[in-house]
Amino acid sequence: MIKKYLFGTAMVAVIGFTSCEKNESSPEEPPQEAMTQIDLDQDLQVTKEVREKVKSLNFNSKHIEVVTQKNLEGKTESVFKIEGDILMSPQALAEMQPADITSKQYRTYNLVSSPRTVNVIGYTGGYGQGLTSKQRSALQRAIQNYNDLSIGLNFTLTFGTNYQSYDIVVYQTQNGSAGGVAGFPSNGDPYQYIQIFDGMENYSTATNEHVLTHEIGHTLGLRHTDWFSRQSCGQSGEDAEPYGAVHIPGTPTGYDSNSLMLACFSASESGNFGYYDEVALEYLY
Repeated sequence: MIKKYLFGTAMVAVIGFTSCEKNESSPEEPPQEAMTQIDLDQDLQVTKEVREKVKSLNFNSKHIEVVTQKNLEGKTESVFKIEGDILMSPQALAEMQPADITSKQYRTYNLVSSPRTVNVIGYTGGYGQGLTSKQRSALQRAIQNYNDLSIGLNFTLTFGTNYQSYDIVVYQTQNGSAGGVAGFPSNGDPYQYIQIFDGMENYSTATNEHVLTHEIGHTLGLRHTDWFSRQSCGQSGEDAEPYGAVHIPGTPTGYDSNSLMLACFSASESGNFGYYDEVALEYLY
């Protein structure tokens, strides 16, 4: 049975990135459209304007909801959850332009500056937010997946509670669901917060590794491989508009069933990258 990624991030997804220092071909500039106006003063709702803005950014506008997120400091806020596991604040969504998003093994225009070391901490505190033994093992495997690549990013991993200075913080959320959430890079830094849901205890360590590797991919700027159709979720989705969909050279232009960055996952995942996931990351970094 296929489960949805309940992805986003513990905090608001901040979307503005600097380009990676590694040479990469310049994507075609998409047509510029007038920015859709989103009312930041009203209670958060999935309005027609929100759907139009999401669609203009080449996200799947059929899969938007408002969720309340709680961070490690106990603060809560309402944000948009898009495509099942991507969180954006209304401010971040309002500020994004079609040129901010690109695609196929799909990526955002904003990437993490490299070469650099990315320091990751697995949170071990209380209140149901500390990682379980299985989640810690899965996170170790996920970090190793990235360190095994030939890219300009090196990842370190520690476990503890003093998380403020770390580039990426991974913690658990108690909601009875399976999956995780994260966000996209900002200002050349990876998105800081990844949540893994407590329902993942019902899955193997390898499937937990898959979810965490997937969410780390989002923090580095990777989008869902099948964002245009959500075929991995058994859905037909919608046709993609041409704005901001930039193909990563050397990867398929159609559905890649082996990609770790598909929108949905099964209970029998290996936790490993698909071949073209590695091609994409090694091209970008």
